[in-house]
Amino acid sequence: MFVTSTSEIPALTRTETDSLGSVEIPAEAYWGVHTMRALENFPISKRPISVYPELIVALASVKQAAARANRDVGVLSGPKAERIDEACQRIIDGEFHEQFVVGVIQGGAGTSTNMNANEVIANVALELAGYAKGRYDVLHPIDDVNRSQSTNDTYPTALKLAMTFSLTTMLDELELLRRSFAAKGLEFHSVLKVGRTQLQDAVPMTLGQEFHGFATTLGEDLERLRETIKLLGEVNLGATAIGTGITADPGYAGRAVAHLSEITGQRLVSAPDLIEATSDTGVFMTFSSALKRSAIKLSKICNDLRLLSSGPQAGFGEINLPPRQAGSSIMPGKVNPVIPEAVSQVAYAIAGADLTVTMAAESGQLQLNAFEPVIAHSLLQSITWMRQACWTLRVNCVDGITANTDRLAAMVGSSVGMITALIPFIGYSEASALAKHALATGRPVADLVVEAGLMTRESVEAQLVPSKLSGITPITQAIPVIDLQGEPSE
Repeated sequence: MFVTSTSEIPALTRTETDSLGSVEIPAEAYWGVHTMRALENFPISKRPISVYPELIVALASVKQAAARANRDVGVLSGPKAERIDEACQRIIDGEFHEQFVVGVIQGGAGTSTNMNANEVIANVALELAGYAKGRYDVLHPIDDVNRSQSTNDTYPTALKLAMTFSLTTMLDELELLRRSFAAKGLEFHSVLKVGRTQLQDAVPMTLGQEFHGFATTLGEDLERLRETIKLLGEVNLGATAIGTGITADPGYAGRAVAHLSEITGQRLVSAPDLIEATSDTGVFMTFSSALKRSAIKLSKICNDLRLLSSGPQAGFGEINLPPRQAGSSIMPGKVNPVIPEAVSQVAYAIAGADLTVTMAAESGQLQLNAFEPVIAHSLLQSITWMRQACWTLRVNCVDGITANTDRLAAMVGSSVGMITALIPFIGYSEASALAKHALATGRPVADLVVEAGLMTRESVEAQLVPSKLSGITPITQAIPVIDLQGEPSE
């Protein structure tokens, strides 16, 4: 019988030690003892930080910039800096993300996340140099990878970068959605409909104007969100523990920020007051508020789409949403507006996350806010969900919307609100009386105006054309009125 020597069986674990004692680590893991402590302490969210790849790339970018700056100021040898740099680049390129395993909700102001990054980068660098994982006597996660740094400056810097990366892709989707609504505005530019205020019939407009309004709303939010990118570009890298820069060379901070700008392609600047910047989380509240505004306004648009498509027989029935799935397990043929419903739920979650960010920002104490992990999770999840919501609303709903032109025309034809367009010619009092009469009798307002001798048939028809009813061609004729002296004014 062939027996394998025990010396040939690969070890299942390796031993790592910190100030609290020794811990067995899975031999294949690139993370180490500090990450293991976090896994034991925070089994809360069941969601590792790797669910946000932008955060992992941002962390690796910060560590890469730090290694280059430490080499520049002479506190890290060239070979060590090169190995760390190369390890970070591999993570930036998408490798080893599964090794970032600590939970998104954690105590310690992000220390567990920072330690996870330090250990993974150190062990990748050790392998690149031909050493086994855990050979920290050769290259150390804290003494080398975390040199001149603290969680308190690397973590918020990485968070701002991650938000910028994620926001950029989200804005791309929001812009595509804006264009989709704008395209529908062009497609429906001549489709007349009844406008509504307070859910009551109002004056006529075109369906194209309504959809163009949706596009304009989204365009405004794009601008507000883009403005926050500049605010996110102010970082406290080099502040170390509380903003005094303790343990860092005086030339480190400037070089680190410059390297980080080059690595990420972002315009980054060092905060003018590093102590204030280390304790303040106001930028996250500002960003969260702008994101909530956009989400809530998008939800309002979704509510409008649901109303406009309601029916198909007993509702508004003005537009048709693409049928996406069966709507009922009991009512045959029912199709629900599931895409707008899902997007609105995303908006509710974002609104809730905004409150979480607000409470976390308020709870910071003295020189540090310990609650940045929940800020990170809340904002990165909100951005991710918003991006996907914009995509599904565009692809699975807006692009396929059609107008129910026959129903729209019928509602406009019987609308009393059209008499508003005749006010410049017959006056408000006459228009009000005739509108009341039209509602009581069901007769067209145009017929009543002509019968009352207030306008000729030709004059009425000239004003009740779609371009004038919708305001595209303005009505400029003034009503003769009496001035304060009792004389007709010109």
